[in-house]
Amino acid sequence: MQLLRIVKYLFHVILFLLLFAETTSAQTPADTTGTLVTDSSVKQDTTIKKDSLPQAPIITPVSKRAANDSAWTMSPDISFSSPQFSWEVLKHHAWFGFNTKPATFPKSDLRKVIGKELLFYLLVLLLIVFAVLRRAFPKYFGDLFRLFFRTTLKQRQIREQLTQTPLPSLLLNCFFVLSGGLYIAFLLQHFDLNPVDNFWLLFFYCCLGLSAAYFIKFIGLKVSGWLFSMKEASDSYIFIVFIVNKMLGILLLPFLIVLAFSLGDVYSVGLTLSWCLVISLLVYRFILTYAAVRNQVKVNPFHFFLYLCAFEIAPLLLVYKGLLLFFRITA
Repeated sequence: MQLLRIVKYLFHVILFLLLFAETTSAQTPADTTGTLVTDSSVKQDTTIKKDSLPQAPIITPVSKRAANDSAWTMSPDISFSSPQFSWEVLKHHAWFGFNTKPATFPKSDLRKVIGKELLFYLLVLLLIVFAVLRRAFPKYFGDLFRLFFRTTLKQRQIREQLTQTPLPSLLLNCFFVLSGGLYIAFLLQHFDLNPVDNFWLLFFYCCLGLSAAYFIKFIGLKVSGWLFSMKEASDSYIFIVFIVNKMLGILLLPFLIVLAFSLGDVYSVGLTLSWCLVISLLVYRFILTYAAVRNQVKVNPFHFFLYLCAFEIAPLLLVYKGLLLFFRITA
């Protein structure tokens, strides 16, 4: 009995303690420490910013069907290897209208640009020809320059050496015809005396007229020397004339470049200097020919001047006058 009472007493004590703990936990205890104070040293981080780059679009691997896509079937008569099969596929393309009418644009005026490319190539060709001749016949060029600038130093011996090489002499005469014809064409175009509108046709006629004038002069001097038994004098005269012509054809090269591609004051200076060069070489040729002829034939200076007017100046003027009349009639 006593033990039963003790157990009953302990059971009531435990039940009381459980009820008391439940009531105390339901109550809110008072905060005796006061309100919390925030720390003033702590600052908000302003360096962190949002990403300004736009987000990459998400590309779906599924393509959309064209709005104008329509179902169509290929004719069984068309084979896969035929060009008609490819054209049928293109005509029914879902994205590109190959079957539609092409867009048309108004036609623009054709722009024609007239440059100096051919003239540039001609001058380059002349320079290349001169360089090839200079490299192919170095001894002939050396004797030519030495005879031209020092006529009293073994003139007869150097003349014999030059006459023994007819090939470079003929090539340099042709070179003189080309450079001299181009120079005359530039002069005629500058003074508006050209009988034709095409420059290259004018250049051809100038070369033809220059070669015809000197060929007629060569034949006339040969025949005159044979008729009057003055073959040596005529040969000396012909030799000096063509030596000066060769030098003139070479020295005109830089002036041809200036006259072809310069304008304004540079063109005027180049043209004036070319005139001075041509006139000085012609005067120099007259002096040399008179000295050579006087040593072999007794000739009056006045008679020699008449000869120059009749056989040097008059043929050139007659050739030019004949060309003017010819083109005037044909026009």
